[in-house]
Amino acid sequence: MTSTDPRNALLDAAERLIALRGIDVPLRDIATEAGQRNNSAVHYYFGSRTGLIDAVIERRMSVLETVRLDMLAQHEADGTGHDLHQLVDILVRPMIDIARTGHGTHYSRFLEVVRTQPAIADFTRLDAPGHRAVRIITTRLAAALPAPHSRHRIESMATAMFALLADQERRIEAHSDLPDATADIVAMLVGLATAPTPVATTSGGGAAATHFDS
Repeated sequence: MTSTDPRNALLDAAERLIALRGIDVPLRDIATEAGQRNNSAVHYYFGSRTGLIDAVIERRMSVLETVRLDMLAQHEADGTGHDLHQLVDILVRPMIDIARTGHGTHYSRFLEVVRTQPAIADFTRLDAPGHRAVRIITTRLAAALPAPHSRHRIESMATAMFALLADQERRIEAHSDLPDATADIVAMLVGLATAPTPVATTSGGGAAATHFDS
């Protein structure tokens, strides 16, 4: 590991091993990977596996938050702060940049593994001070998407986003000169979020049929 700080070394190791081996990777393996002889190091610094996962996310979020707030401010200035494509781009682009700039190549895969954990899945956590950018983006996305399906669309888009970003991260790790796929990923996610809504109707024989709103 590159970090000489025990806490950061544990976060580095957790991000990598959970991404590669799954959420149930033994905590002692994370401690060993981080260069810690004490198998209880994770409990000492983070209290539990959940605390460790939360800490990995919060460390990354503190950086992503700054980048996203800057991007939001730029789009506010040019009048595109509520544009659906721009909002999704603000979510996606900083994540891809983490992998492309060599500042970590496992975070998207880590998120794909832990996406059902409260740190990711609990929408009430968006009220935390360190999540302002994501809270703004989520609120604006909800306003731009068709009610009453906006919450489900956002959750589905997040699931797809984690999978697409994890795949892209794997490709970047294998091919450092891979072309930037950000715009394509954004387009796919916007397409998912804005897909026509199925509406149930009753056919002549009484059976339910489905068509799509335009």
